Amino acid sequence: MEVICAAESFATLGHPGRLAVFRQLMRFAPRGVRPTEIAQALGLKPNTLSHRLSDLTGCGLARVQRDGRFLLYSVDLDRTEALLGYLALDLGQARPDLIAPITKERPMSGIFNVLFICSGNSARSIFAETLLRDLGGAHFAAYSAGTRPGTQLNPFALEVLERNGHDVSRMRSKHLSEFQSEDSPRMDFVFTVCDTAAAEECPPWPGQPITGHWGLPDPVKAKGTDAEKALVFAQTYGALRRRIEAFVALPMASLDRISLQKRVDAIDTDAKD
Repeated sequence: MEVICAAESFATLGHPGRLAVFRQLMRFAPRGVRPTEIAQALGLKPNTLSHRLSDLTGCGLARVQRDGRFLLYSVDLDRTEALLGYLALDLGQARPDLIAPITKERPMSGIFNVLFICSGNSARSIFAETLLRDLGGAHFAAYSAGTRPGTQLNPFALEVLERNGHDVSRMRSKHLSEFQSEDSPRMDFVFTVCDTAAAEECPPWPGQPITGHWGLPDPVKAKGTDAEKALVFAQTYGALRRRIEAFVALPMASLDRISLQKRVDAIDTDAKD
């Protein structure tokens, strides 16, 4: 990366407001996100957000594309990679005492701990945990949690799981904090399955787990008769099942972390095609 491009990028991110918007975009990467969702998460006025997005796209750190009636903003991962490389390799001269603490990796082998996060931990993340537990066999340890969990699991979700032959006797709603203490299992993968959870502040996970965003609409908000609501829950279960099946089929042992991250990102895109 040229010095002028790097300086422009650093200057853009040097504003706290623009940096906050860029962080939000990174939470959804590589997926695009609508400005209304960013504004809601950050509590910004539309015109303020518009200026900050314009600055980010202007310097190449973000891109915008039209999806029907909506504009979707996403991080330009190539430009971001170049900026980080410039910081670490050019300015930092690739010093091991600077790079090693953030590049130290655990080998991707053995039993993988996987955490699914949504806001309520009553349906989507419960679906994902149960599916991985039953489809992943002995290769995965599945967990789920919510940023604002309730006290009970959704009865429609439980009905769908039981109808598909899953044991739900030990399932419960859990707060994210259960997995953030020093003695908690060290996660290899962390997935958000709702946009609300992806947008919320969360401290960095120790061990640099591979992350993914498989955002799906909240079936709990479905309207209509009980039969119509049950159909929405069944559709959500099916959407997550397709993602989990693709995930457990990945050749973990033969992929490096960069390739594995790309394959994880592609699961969400491929499942919607």
